[in-house]
Amino acid sequence: MPHPWTARVITPRRQPEPPATAARPAALLRTEFTARSAVAAARLHVTALGVYELELNGTVVGDHVLAPGWTSYRHRHRYQVFDVTGLVREGRNGWGAHLADGWYRGLLGFNGGTRDIYGTDTGLLAELRVEYADGTAETVTTGEHWRCGPSPVVAAGLYEGEEYDARREQAGFSEAGFDDSAWQPVRVLEFDTAVLFPADSPPVRRTESVAPVAVTTSPAGRTVVDFGQNLVGRLRIRVRGEAGRTVTLRHAEVLEDGELCTRPLRHATATDRYTLRGAPEGEEWEPRFTFHGFRYAEIDGWPGPLDPADVTAVVLHSDLRRTGWFSCSDASLDRLHENVVWGMRGNFVDVPTDCPQRDERLGWTGDVQVFAPTAAFLYDVRDLLRSWLRDLAADQGDDPRGVPPVFSPDIPVITPVPLPPGNPPMTGWCDAAVIVPWVLYERYGDTEVLRAQYPSMRAWIDAVDRLAGPGRIWGEGFQFGDWLDPTAPADDPGRAMTPSALVATAYFAHSCRLLARTAHLLAKTDDAEHYHALADSVRDAFRGRFHAGGGRLTEETQTAYALALCFRLLEDHAERAEAGRRLAGLVAERDHRIGTGFLGTPLVCEALTDTGHVDTAYRLLTQRACPSWLYQVDMGATTVWERWDSMLPDGSVNPGEMTSFNHYAFGAVADWIHRTVAGLAPAAPGYRRLLVRPRPGAGLTWARAAHETPHGRAETGWRLDAGTLRVDLLVPPGVTARVELPGAEPVEVGHGRHAFDTPFPPDPR
Repeated sequence: MPHPWTARVITPRRQPEPPATAARPAALLRTEFTARSAVAAARLHVTALGVYELELNGTVVGDHVLAPGWTSYRHRHRYQVFDVTGLVREGRNGWGAHLADGWYRGLLGFNGGTRDIYGTDTGLLAELRVEYADGTAETVTTGEHWRCGPSPVVAAGLYEGEEYDARREQAGFSEAGFDDSAWQPVRVLEFDTAVLFPADSPPVRRTESVAPVAVTTSPAGRTVVDFGQNLVGRLRIRVRGEAGRTVTLRHAEVLEDGELCTRPLRHATATDRYTLRGAPEGEEWEPRFTFHGFRYAEIDGWPGPLDPADVTAVVLHSDLRRTGWFSCSDASLDRLHENVVWGMRGNFVDVPTDCPQRDERLGWTGDVQVFAPTAAFLYDVRDLLRSWLRDLAADQGDDPRGVPPVFSPDIPVITPVPLPPGNPPMTGWCDAAVIVPWVLYERYGDTEVLRAQYPSMRAWIDAVDRLAGPGRIWGEGFQFGDWLDPTAPADDPGRAMTPSALVATAYFAHSCRLLARTAHLLAKTDDAEHYHALADSVRDAFRGRFHAGGGRLTEETQTAYALALCFRLLEDHAERAEAGRRLAGLVAERDHRIGTGFLGTPLVCEALTDTGHVDTAYRLLTQRACPSWLYQVDMGATTVWERWDSMLPDGSVNPGEMTSFNHYAFGAVADWIHRTVAGLAPAAPGYRRLLVRPRPGAGLTWARAAHETPHGRAETGWRLDAGTLRVDLLVPPGVTARVELPGAEPVEVGHGRHAFDTPFPPDPR
């Protein structure tokens, strides 16, 4: 039931606008109230047009960062609820808030970005219900009685960074008795509370602190701090110096020629500045309203020598519960897996973004579509992705054709590539509307997400059906396609070896089949029959256009074969066998270097394994020459890169417009690592059954994985010991497992710990 709001949204009095290129200042808001007797309970409902940090009697409420987060504000605007019983006292109380632009009014998007996307005014909406020991209650709210004053945050932007002048601090502003006589009255804004909903996704929090591993002087004489890990967050500093001195903190993911490399940030200045108040005991500061993607920080203006203990990197991301782990005997593969984990952490900052550092940080649908299976193994993403899907469906509803946006929350952008006007239908990206709900069903057994998203899923397939027409082939116009194919030139990331029509038609068949299965699960019999027939028709059209006969395709690319095999567009056993041989041949022809982009990469190892070429898949995974996953590891990567060659072999940075060092899309291979290297996979929705099918290779001597399923912890581990494959297994309560070991007959087992031995390599007879 919706909360019956009585509060009003309040906003500061207008201040002069800064230059178009500068971030705006934050504001302080405050008032007081009296609790007339002993307090039994106090509950706070709060949100903002912008981002807020609220205080009661000098204490920050909660531990959320960048609250209320980012949703499709015009359709769904989140609020938080806090139990603040311990912060409200009998008698006079003070409360106040810091308020800044955030995603609501701040700069978003690339090529210069856009401001004021959701509104021209920030605002605070807060309602505090106080229940007294005598059984009575009252509610105090934001309204015209509040006052606003200047903030020490003189500029704050997600891309730009934060500037803080400690000399302007208003000590005690949220406490009773603070003198606000020089402050101004607030304005009250009209606001439709019908879009408000209680938080349905884990908040962003500080999750870890990382100390520097080195402090060096660059060739230009600048102080550079290395944290040893590309991460997302901001710095916390402890500093002592004279009043008025400004310490400047600049951030970047990599160094080039020993200096901070900021070119990949594009228009994101990612610079924080702190002006000291001159406290003799020293000062501690951490920005409130920004975050950066960085491994390195350049520090200028520090008073005296820099003690590394005075600088800490504070890691921020959605506070998701860790649910999946992997390790093996190869340190490079372990590092690759850690890179995937860190990449996910940095890109799940309330919205599953593409990258966390440059002037973008958008909820690109294609990225999360390919990464969702990996994400659902590593962390409990059920609530976060359900919330994101609700936004996606809401944004999709704005398009009369039923086409989902390519990123959600959807915003207007000035694109770096020539997109068609309007909301272009993009295969692989818009398909997230179908595939991500299906992944949540597979991994959590969640039929409700399918029910909730079904109109969105169906609208997209119906839109593609109209686009394709009776021929069932589509995608001839501009498509992202197999984005960042390794052969694509630096200035043209969409120029892939695999034609976009092949990719689009394959995805059409696949998503249509998933929709048909969804309709069946939801007992929508007519729809199930219709979409199964449509999927068959699209498959036949794909074969008529792209199948050259005998399992060969007209397009000889790794991605083409991976799509055809994984999406079951080649059904006949002999055809699949020949297609698998050809795919393995294509991989070998490239000396086992990767030949796929965003859409082919998650599937290529799976397609090889499924057709009996697991050794080729391992050689692809463990290739160290560029392009490959381990090339990045050997070049010192601590997250997964956007481009296979974001850094070139000579240590220089790829000259392309898009050169992120923290993108999780190519890390989608971790799903294959979990299921094939470690051998732990769901065999039924929600892991009601496990498939334990490890396939040792590449000289590995052991591997193990664990996952907190909806039924409890599952574990697999194997090791090679003198010609014997020894496998240990933990099956959660109420779950069964099918164990398929090389050269052995399948075995079904139930709850508990199990151990198996089988000769390895198996007898070929």
